[in-house]
Amino acid sequence: MNRLSVSRRIVSNIHGFRYVQRTLCSDTGVKNPDLVSEKKPLEKPGLTDDIPQYDIAIVGGGMVGMALACSLATMPLTKQLSVAIIDSNPALINNFYIKKEDPPDPRVSTVTPATISFFKDMGAWEFVQQNRHAYFDKMQVWDYTGLGYTRYNARDVDADVLGCVVENKVLHKSLLSCIQNTDFQKTIHSSRLSSITFPAMSSVTSSSGTSSSASGSSAKLELDNGNSMYAKLVVGADGSKSSVRELARIQTTGWKYSQSAIICTVEHAVENFCAWQRFLPNGPIALLPIGEKFSNIVWSMNPKEAVDRSSMSEDDFVQAVNHALDDGYGPQPRSKSFEGGNVFSWLKADSTSSTHEGFEVPPKVTKLASHRMAFPLSLMHANSYASKRLVLIGDAAHTVHPLAGQGVNMGFADALCLSKVIAEGVAVGSDIGEITLLQRYESERKAANITMMAILDGFQKAYSIDFMPINVLRALAFNGAQYISPLKRKIISYASGNQMLPLFT
Repeated sequence: MNRLSVSRRIVSNIHGFRYVQRTLCSDTGVKNPDLVSEKKPLEKPGLTDDIPQYDIAIVGGGMVGMALACSLATMPLTKQLSVAIIDSNPALINNFYIKKEDPPDPRVSTVTPATISFFKDMGAWEFVQQNRHAYFDKMQVWDYTGLGYTRYNARDVDADVLGCVVENKVLHKSLLSCIQNTDFQKTIHSSRLSSITFPAMSSVTSSSGTSSSASGSSAKLELDNGNSMYAKLVVGADGSKSSVRELARIQTTGWKYSQSAIICTVEHAVENFCAWQRFLPNGPIALLPIGEKFSNIVWSMNPKEAVDRSSMSEDDFVQAVNHALDDGYGPQPRSKSFEGGNVFSWLKADSTSSTHEGFEVPPKVTKLASHRMAFPLSLMHANSYASKRLVLIGDAAHTVHPLAGQGVNMGFADALCLSKVIAEGVAVGSDIGEITLLQRYESERKAANITMMAILDGFQKAYSIDFMPINVLRALAFNGAQYISPLKRKIISYASGNQMLPLFT
């Protein structure tokens, strides 16, 4: 299938829904020894076989799944819901401590101002601030041809920061700490999902003729430890290899990139306060501040190079990183004057702060401070985000190239949107698992995610071609973003989590 037809197929999935309406469940389940519950559950009259009933079952207790749980726990309309979290990760039930003296973990996320606001609204950001994190207010992007560069500054949009780099374990721990400070009715099932059975119809009468309202309008989940439960809504937050998506037989569209990414932590002689990204012939390399004198490397390259660079000595790898971030593969761009000799000098009256900033060389890496991790890169998009009693969020619904660090922010935006939609359903007495409600989430998030995916995929392809006419066009794009201030402001706003498109609003 060519990529044009694939793209059309993705876009066509935004439309075509059917509508029904049901009632809200506020039941909770009974306790059993395989569960960890923060609050003693209430018993539901009429439950059969002592199978617990929940309003929501979140499959996947990673960052996005826990962000949804935390958002539900802190919203007035949803904090009374009963929620099951299904994940075999022992960190969810065993308190783990982050030692500040340890070097940063290589698995980090660059969170946008929109995500920071989301965490602050939930009360989770205060826990992030107790651990290592690094705000940055400047960013520089350039490529190996030396034909152009772009500098971004938070002052260009009257903001304090462009983003913040945080270790994934810090984000996860912050969400756990936040939810533990509430009286939210959550029960953690330290297990894996084995199967889901969805009700064939909304009838409240079983085949034996007896009432079964507790289970007749709910999905039944079977776990690999033999336990089971009912839930009005099942949320798949279990990553790119989602078992929820597979069990629900939701098809996906996408492709594998001919690239793998290496991530690791490095150390400098001085502290780094800027985010850097250089596009190389085989993929981009990013240097992201992580606090103190540490930075995070995200380096995309072809799979053979990834194998070689993962196994080379530490000294050789450090040398390769400095080569890639300096003048390796091509010359450094020349800083251009914004005065009369520049083609964009007529825009001087509307220039931004970063317009006058010259090209800078990133700080040298002095040593490797963590192990190196490599993983293949791909694009994946679920053809449907929602069906009756089921919804997908985060990587279960979409995966993207890491070149702009937007993947986890898209997932957090999913969690925020879904929690608001659920709250709207509760407010009007709707069934939170009904498709007519869940399609509000799908219609909003699918359009936003497809747009971001198309932009990132376009960048990946545009910078994978070494052809002089294409190189010239890229140089014009760099210089346009550097000197055309309205465009630069739109780019910063969009990358910060504002859903307005850079060129059309």
